[in-house]
Amino acid sequence: MTPDHPKINYGKTGVLIINLGTPDSTSWLDIRKYLKEFLSDRRVIEVNPLIWQLILNLFILTFRPSKTAKAYKEIWMEDKNMSPLRYFTEKQAEKLSNQIGNDNLIVDFAMRYGSPSIKSKIHNLQKKGCENLIILPLYPQYAAATTATVCDEVYRTLMKMRWQPNLRIIPHYESEPLYIEAIKNSIVKKISEINWKPDLIIASYHGIPKKYFDKGDPYHCYCHKTTRLISEKFSEIEIKTTFQSRFGPQEWLQPYTDKTFEALPKEGKKSVLVICPGFSSDCVETLEEISIQGKESFIKSGGENFEMVPCLNDSEDHIFLLKHLVSKNL
Repeated sequence: MTPDHPKINYGKTGVLIINLGTPDSTSWLDIRKYLKEFLSDRRVIEVNPLIWQLILNLFILTFRPSKTAKAYKEIWMEDKNMSPLRYFTEKQAEKLSNQIGNDNLIVDFAMRYGSPSIKSKIHNLQKKGCENLIILPLYPQYAAATTATVCDEVYRTLMKMRWQPNLRIIPHYESEPLYIEAIKNSIVKKISEINWKPDLIIASYHGIPKKYFDKGDPYHCYCHKTTRLISEKFSEIEIKTTFQSRFGPQEWLQPYTDKTFEALPKEGKKSVLVICPGFSSDCVETLEEISIQGKESFIKSGGENFEMVPCLNDSEDHIFLLKHLVSKNL
């Protein structure tokens, strides 16, 4: 190397775990900024972009931020000044780093929408000398609107890099035995903590428009596969798959979680436990939509007992699973 050659870090591997994202605060402006990025993704909203941008900017981004802000305020971790999703994703990266990190293996996290961005973290890892990059999208069940859009952003970042790292992407892990075992263990733990027996366990996954499924998205099948595998490990109580968080007037994957909560008491099922296997961290969809809104709807419809099993978050089982997934790709 010539004396005037710039110092170059090299020889390291970077592991980047990536979650959906979160607003920086519960302010109207931060919520709007987050929603704009999220809802402008053409993998998420498959509508003519010119028409959609008019609808998005004239209507949705005018009215929806206030409603979304209210939901985030219900679950915001004021003492840490961040959302639960941000908190648990940070903890996952920290604990995974403690398990496998060393001078040559750097573990970090990014968000698909909001901050820290995928682009910023990939560039940062490269500056630290990461010639190899392992991407782990924190979505157990593959969908175009989740896993694929993470891959898109990774590829877009690499397309503009002169010196690209070697790349491995861990695409989905809906049937990974350690994942199924971790979900089963979380169910057993929660049941041991309550003084009633569930009549039914609802496995609620984030929904997608039915037309995405009709076009060939495998997400629906992966969700049902996960539920089946959990049921094989935990057969004491029936587990039913439902889909939550639908948006807009079009048909989404059914049965809908909210409609199921309203109907169950009339069917004699008045004690319900809910799991959310598609979410790697507790977030507004689990803590506000299920634990608050869902419970309220269920009780109002005649239900008696309702509990949600926390997501795997930064539990020992989850970190062991993430370690296993990454180690297979080192």
